[in-house]
Amino acid sequence: MPKITYIEHSGKEHVVDVASGLTVMEGARDNGVPGIDADCGGACACSTCHAYIDAAWADKLPPVEAMEEDMLDFAYETRPGSSRLTCQLKVTDALDGLVVNLPEKQI
Repeated sequence: MPKITYIEHSGKEHVVDVASGLTVMEGARDNGVPGIDADCGGACACSTCHAYIDAAWADKLPPVEAMEEDMLDFAYETRPGSSRLTCQLKVTDALDGLVVNLPEKQI
């Protein structure tokens, strides 16, 4: 099972096992990781699962699609090249070791 490291804005790390097929957002939600609100439940209808993907992983993820890009316009302090909505990132074995940094807040 892939391990994903979620790093809170404060620096506190949460290393959790996330089953393949779930999303990075579901992995945080199901393991009680604070900082990902996921208000829309993963429908890509809000930006409350926004996170910064570690630079080492940016090229290993699928590209941002138009709907995600539109929703990122509403996210707090986006960063080009690293801001993603975690509800749009399916977990696979290839994501074992993924590092996700959480923003100061979700809006």
